[in-house]
Amino acid sequence: MTVAIDRITRPAPNADHRVDTGHRRLGIGIGAIGLLTAMVVVGLAIAAAVQVGDAGQEDTVGQILAVAFGLNTVALATIKTGIAIILIGVLVRLWIRVEGIKAALPSLKAATQDPGPTTGTTKTPYGTCDVAESVPTELPIHKMARTLWAPMLVMGVMLVAAGFVVALVWAGNVGSDPGVAIDASAWAQGLQFLGEAMVLAGIGFLLGSILGGLRAGGGGVQQSLGLPVQTLQMPKTAKGFIVLLAAGMIIAVVQFVLYIVTTTFDSAVDVATWFAFLGPLRELQLGLLLAGIVLALATIGNVLGFQFWRIRGIITTGS
Repeated sequence: MTVAIDRITRPAPNADHRVDTGHRRLGIGIGAIGLLTAMVVVGLAIAAAVQVGDAGQEDTVGQILAVAFGLNTVALATIKTGIAIILIGVLVRLWIRVEGIKAALPSLKAATQDPGPTTGTTKTPYGTCDVAESVPTELPIHKMARTLWAPMLVMGVMLVAAGFVVALVWAGNVGSDPGVAIDASAWAQGLQFLGEAMVLAGIGFLLGSILGGLRAGGGGVQQSLGLPVQTLQMPKTAKGFIVLLAAGMIIAVVQFVLYIVTTTFDSAVDVATWFAFLGPLRELQLGLLLAGIVLALATIGNVLGFQFWRIRGIITTGS
């Protein structure tokens, strides 16, 4: 599986940087579909609001809101899938950039004045670096990210789609079979928010793959020039990203299990009580995952700053 994923994200070393990979256009197109779907949800919500308070329309309002819930989650997952596809394009471009720098940098490199230490650590404006004679080995989190981003995205989309189908069952039983409707609502919410979490985790793992690519690619450029390889030690933002990603996924699984537990309740009051608690819990999982993504983006920004600083040093001092 890892080899197949690498073929998606890592082009041939001689790939033409001028070729449009198509990821940006595809990602924007899918994101636009998600936005249009969200606009349909707004229309459904307005239609339901207009009928609130009208005698005899209670079932219709419930049916509309059930469909709107399922469709709204589909819209969000669609937009996130568009983001993921654009990030895949970024990962492809990263490796094209690495090969381009390898080809161009030798002619720009100054004569080496002081090669500096070949092993150990050194301080930089962007954090402490490990210094080695070769490209550092792949960190476990980078290997995990490279392996799991695609399965997470696929499973997440499938769960959101399955949850939408269950939401239609929920809508179809409002008024006619309240028991089935309540159970279906629990399944729909649990499935869709577990799916949303997996899609966000897929995006997080894509960002982790980008960080792994920057680490390996930057080291490869330095090694190709015969220079000591400087690699940033894992910053606190990256460690925080890992913690938040793990916490978000744990809560995602917990909320799913608890939603399923509510289908065993006989009391509507108990179900309503648990739903009141599970709503904020499922939003917390998304908040943790999104916060982790923020930290991953901050880490990427820091790594890019370090790499431009390193390239500048190679050009001006040769080391």
